[in-house]
Amino acid sequence: MLVAYIDGGSRGNPGPAGYGVRIEEPDGAVHAELRGALGTATNNVAEYRGLIAALTFLVDTGQRQVLVRSDSQLLVRQMQGKYRVRHPGLQPLHQEASALVQQLEGTRFEHVPRASNTEADRLANLAMDEAEAEA
Repeated sequence: MLVAYIDGGSRGNPGPAGYGVRIEEPDGAVHAELRGALGTATNNVAEYRGLIAALTFLVDTGQRQVLVRSDSQLLVRQMQGKYRVRHPGLQPLHQEASALVQQLEGTRFEHVPRASNTEADRLANLAMDEAEAEA
């Protein structure tokens, strides 16, 4: 099972935003690194964009099982069905992510401390740098 570390953020909320994704093999070897500048967005939108990028990559490359690790407790609990998605700006992103999850055979979500998500955070910061440069 692959492990996808995801992160998103914005400088200001909203502000220049980006996401980072690091997908690892079960032995910890890097499978893929993804990042994307989002222009102006909120932290939570950036977190969901990171999740959607990871899930899209996994579906497109024929992967079937993934453990998604994120330091966003809100995103993890919403994807686990423990929290409702009340914010209208997050509802379509949650629906898109949920549709991608349905295309995989097994997806688990796990909340991890920020200190355990440093590579995804690094990639998200590079993407935020790019978003700031484009502004």
